[in-house]
Amino acid sequence: MHPIEIQSALDNMTLLLDSREQKTAALQKRLNAIGLPYERTALKSGDYSCKTVLPDGREWSLADKLAIERKMSADELAGNFTRGRERFTREFDRFVGEGGKIYLLVENTDYPHIIGHKYRSLFNPEAYLASLFAWQARYGVVPVFCPADVSGLLIRKILHYEMRERLERGDADDLGG
Repeated sequence: MHPIEIQSALDNMTLLLDSREQKTAALQKRLNAIGLPYERTALKSGDYSCKTVLPDGREWSLADKLAIERKMSADELAGNFTRGRERFTREFDRFVGEGGKIYLLVENTDYPHIIGHKYRSLFNPEAYLASLFAWQARYGVVPVFCPADVSGLLIRKILHYEMRERLERGDADDLGG
């Protein structure tokens, strides 16, 4: 695909927002920061993905190839690694097993926060780190820690560069009419 066609596809990106995401003021602020038109849909995995319209008019979705799983805090992620571990594991097994890539975006935390046990859970920091690194090794998960006020921008950047790289490498070229 020619660079001008790639830019056109990037300019025509639409955010895919999982239909289970709660409609809140924080979500609206995040959507405003993302700055893309969006569609609510039932995503197989994660909270966010994207699609675009290719220069030939075909729609190309990354919903089965790319997911951003957003957690609002270390507390929420600790719950996924403890009480919700089986469901969380199944979701990652299924999506990554089908060739998907997942970013784990966790707001309002970082490694020092986790190491210092500055979250509301009895989940031991050593076990927390072990789970994070196991998820990285097992699923190729890309963890992204950030303040909530920049999560929208980071979601937009992740989707933009993932889409661009896939278009540049020709992933959308062999779709068949």
